[in-house]
Amino acid sequence: MNSSNSNGWPVKAIREFARTASGGTPKRGVAAFYNGDIPWVKSGELGDKTVFEVAERITKLGLESSSAKLFPAGTLCIALYGATVGKLGILGIEAATNQAVCGIFLPPDVDTRYMFRFLESRRRELIEQGKGGAQPNISQDIIRNIRVPVPPLDDQQRIVEEIEKQFTRVDAGVASLQQAQVALKRYRATVLRAACEGRLVPTEAELAHKENRSYEPADVLLQRILNQHREEWNGKGKYKEPSRPNIVDLPFPPEGWTYASVGQLGIVGEQAVMTGPFGTNLGREDFTKTGVPVLTISCLKEAGVRLEKAEFVSERKAKELNRYLLRPGDLLFSRMASVGRAGIVTETLHGALFNYHIMRLRLEPSVLLAKFYIAYVRGGGQVESYLREVNHGATRAGINTEQLLNMPVAVPPFAEQQRIVAELERRLSVIEELETVVTANSQRANRLRRSILQKAFTKELPK
Repeated sequence: MNSSNSNGWPVKAIREFARTASGGTPKRGVAAFYNGDIPWVKSGELGDKTVFEVAERITKLGLESSSAKLFPAGTLCIALYGATVGKLGILGIEAATNQAVCGIFLPPDVDTRYMFRFLESRRRELIEQGKGGAQPNISQDIIRNIRVPVPPLDDQQRIVEEIEKQFTRVDAGVASLQQAQVALKRYRATVLRAACEGRLVPTEAELAHKENRSYEPADVLLQRILNQHREEWNGKGKYKEPSRPNIVDLPFPPEGWTYASVGQLGIVGEQAVMTGPFGTNLGREDFTKTGVPVLTISCLKEAGVRLEKAEFVSERKAKELNRYLLRPGDLLFSRMASVGRAGIVTETLHGALFNYHIMRLRLEPSVLLAKFYIAYVRGGGQVESYLREVNHGATRAGINTEQLLNMPVAVPPFAEQQRIVAELERRLSVIEELETVVTANSQRANRLRRSILQKAFTKELPK
């Protein structure tokens, strides 16, 4: 049943003026169905743009042997399933699609770009309608029942032109924000690398020469701590010397620096460098909605350890897992998937647990500052090279306890570490403030796009 909006335009369900059809997938494993001449569009290839390039093509036999259909160039398409629900595309070529793509075939008096922008304005509603399963899905019936204001064709075209004009301004601002994000990411990497290579602040050796004084080089500091650990050993069995790092292919460190293995930098005894060594291996049935957080790899972010992706267990369960409790200053290191992500446990995370995909390190604080170690892991090219080396030939990236303990770390004199960390915190705090501003403006741009679309189909756009 037709109605009209405040502008007097008729409002119709899509099924009243257009038809729809979805595609299909030729049987996988049948070679004769694939690598043909017919472009075959999947929902992930829509991307809110005109589609010219596709990853796969099917044969005529594949088309005829499945529910796939050949859609003409100019067809408006919308994604029905999964993470891409509501994504739009206009075919720039004649093509078939899979069943996750719905084609909308419009009459001559309905502009394709107008319908594209209208459906874009309704995307949030479509996603909400599709919720309920593991992934959001919508049906052709939902598409067909969407009600659309249908003004005369020249009004449709005028609305689209105004939308495009305002979007061009927004897009220019978004492009500038994206450039700023890239620049900040590069600057962060530059700062971290400089810190790891002794170029961020004057080295202790440089200052000592300039001020005509002595200083304690890192190798002397390290040897003193190793001797102390040996003398104070009260653990089970004979004291075992930690492995020295393999530094054959490593660059010569700055004056006053030395290389050490992670194992040499650890606290011995009851609070050893590696306690765990991995986190708890809980199953889905152990998790609750609230309680004691269990940190996962996804919690290790550039800006620090975050709880957004944490799981939770009950207080009772946490008491059973006492050996996995974290304390401030603990270092977390991902041992698989995104190998090498690292973070420091802060006061707010005291008492949290960590899962099986994470290793916990406790380093000797009088040899290596935790914050310098994190900077070294994130910004040191040597760490990346080492991780690639130990993962060479592996079917799945990962790192074990021995490999982590043998990882070489460049260690500056302690006073220099303190200056490096202070300068790092100063510069990274500025970067984080700027990133916050960029993110806020990016979100504002997204809201502005939605506002432009909403106004376009409810009342006249501002000139």
